[in-house]
Amino acid sequence: MASTAEKKRSRWLDDDDDGQPNTGDLRSTMSQSKGGASKKRKASSAASTKTDAAPDPTAPSTAAAPSAPTPAAPAARRRTPTPAPPPPLPAPPAPPSRLATMTPAWIQSCRSVEHYEKLNRIDEGAYGVVYRARDRSTGKIVALKRLKLDQERHGFPVTALREISSLLRLRAHPHIVHAREVVVGSTLTSVFLVMEFLEHDVKGLLTSMSMPFLASEVKTLIAQLLAAVAFLHARGRVHRDLKTSNLLLNNRGMLKVADFGLTRVIARDAVAAGVRPLTPLVVTLWYRAPELLLGADTYDATAVDMWSVGCIFAELITRTPLLSGRGEIDQIDKVFMLLGRPAPAAWKAMSDLPHAKNLNLARYMEWTGEAAVRARLRAKVPGLSEQGADMLAQMLEWDPKRRISAQDALEHTYFREHPPAKDPAMFPTFPSRANGEMKKRDSPSAPVAAHDVDDAPGGRIPDDDVDGGGGGLFSEAAVANPAGPAASFHLRA
Repeated sequence: MASTAEKKRSRWLDDDDDGQPNTGDLRSTMSQSKGGASKKRKASSAASTKTDAAPDPTAPSTAAAPSAPTPAAPAARRRTPTPAPPPPLPAPPAPPSRLATMTPAWIQSCRSVEHYEKLNRIDEGAYGVVYRARDRSTGKIVALKRLKLDQERHGFPVTALREISSLLRLRAHPHIVHAREVVVGSTLTSVFLVMEFLEHDVKGLLTSMSMPFLASEVKTLIAQLLAAVAFLHARGRVHRDLKTSNLLLNNRGMLKVADFGLTRVIARDAVAAGVRPLTPLVVTLWYRAPELLLGADTYDATAVDMWSVGCIFAELITRTPLLSGRGEIDQIDKVFMLLGRPAPAAWKAMSDLPHAKNLNLARYMEWTGEAAVRARLRAKVPGLSEQGADMLAQMLEWDPKRRISAQDALEHTYFREHPPAKDPAMFPTFPSRANGEMKKRDSPSAPVAAHDVDDAPGGRIPDDDVDGGGGGLFSEAAVANPAGPAASFHLRA
């Protein structure tokens, strides 16, 4: 019978994917190092013996020298017995691993990742590495996201807890990626989120398509996105990192929102009233609302999501990011260059923000009305209809309080004008890029370790973000029968 050490090594520990040290190579290197050191010691000992045996040619001959009398040895001295040393003090118990103590208790009840066969690596983001895998019991293809825990100072990352909680709570919606369960590797620091597999992310699809989406297809995709965002906001949650690379698409035309690492529960927050501040370091730069770029730490997070939706809407049409700044200063400059100065009332509310005083407003076009903004948007986004420009202008409204909501956007006349939205089942099939090769990223990543100022250390977050105790919520059996009705929407011709 083969010993435990001889068992086949888990593919989930391969260092070519995860950057983990290869323990086999390390042991081999240590063995070689020990062997080399042993040989050196033997050689040194042999050389020392030869040196002692060989006569020194420069020393006088001992045969010619008269023998000297041997001095008498001194009398032996009486030794007093040495008292036995006191017993050592008991060592204090070693402190448990910080990460282990901060790991939520429900992790211990999760299944092993070995129930899934790793096929290939799909992509890597700020908070995890995504793999394509096969369920060994059913043969179904799934996506496994290995959460990044090694660089977290405060134990189990808040971002990971939020993503797990959000996906498992919101799994009923058809346009939010479906989470199956949480599984663990050989240690409790290897945590994987098991999700449904979708063939494409929208960003990769836009960069590889030879032809842009049709107007009817854009209408379908943006409606699906708005339905998911409206569902989130109605349940008191905000995404805070909406971008095309966080939108997944299958070969049946179904779009789903993914990557909830920066999500936030806002139902009980008085953020809009300025009671509880939030971090401004959210949302990937190209999709970040101007109030965040100007340093606001109390903001309407639903309006922040809607600005991102507007940027995505334009990108679905042009296949290029609407506002691709090289940094925060360049990004806010591009916003001003596109929209012009805010209306006087809107600027009055924004002028006190930390970074607003650094702006030179004389460089930008004066406010001349909403019609001028719509005209600039149509020039920037060729093919955008008049009604589409109106909806986009309301998504990119300077004043967050006047920015259109996701639910109101679904009721916009844009969805009733010609051409009608295409049935998702009629979408074309695109070659999948998730079968092995890494996707080249040409867009900035999400802000790393962006925690809100009221986040508690130690991987603890408010009770309304994550359920505590037990593994029921995080097991596959619980996910299989979600509570609550599934939200849906109907596209109108």
